Amino acid sequence: MPHLTVCKATTRGRNMIKKITLMLAATFCMPFALAQDLDYGEDGFTANFDIDSAHTTDGTNYKISATGEAGPYGRVWLSYEFTDKQSRGDSGEFTGFAWTQNGEEFATATLQGVYRRKGAVFQMYSLDMVSDGVINIVSGEVDFVAKTMTFEVSPLK
Repeated sequence: MPHLTVCKATTRGRNMIKKITLMLAATFCMPFALAQDLDYGEDGFTANFDIDSAHTTDGTNYKISATGEAGPYGRVWLSYEFTDKQSRGDSGEFTGFAWTQNGEEFATATLQGVYRRKGAVFQMYSLDMVSDGVINIVSGEVDFVAKTMTFEVSPLK
């Protein structure tokens, strides 16, 4: 009988090791199984804007207006309000509005995202909801000295 007890204990130990191994494997693989990629559309384009005006009334919040060309949207007018609600100094968030006319077609968009300073320029990252139902993923650069804004735009699939 002692031999049977040892075998049961050994079998239980092996089963426990298998369970622990499976749990550890599942724990390490779970983040990859649940991860989702943003799916950039194939119809991406570059948008170039000139800053028409920039001002602040309190030294913390800034408003900018710009005009330029944005691929299939044609001529676009932008307005942004930049804030720093986390008091970081070199980064923050923004909201904005855009409208466009391309021939007889009109579109509007709400703009929202974050920015951060990188040396002499600012990087912007935005998710924009367009009135035609398209959601655009936008990343770009703002150069206040050159008075330019350049963005890479891609529809979210």
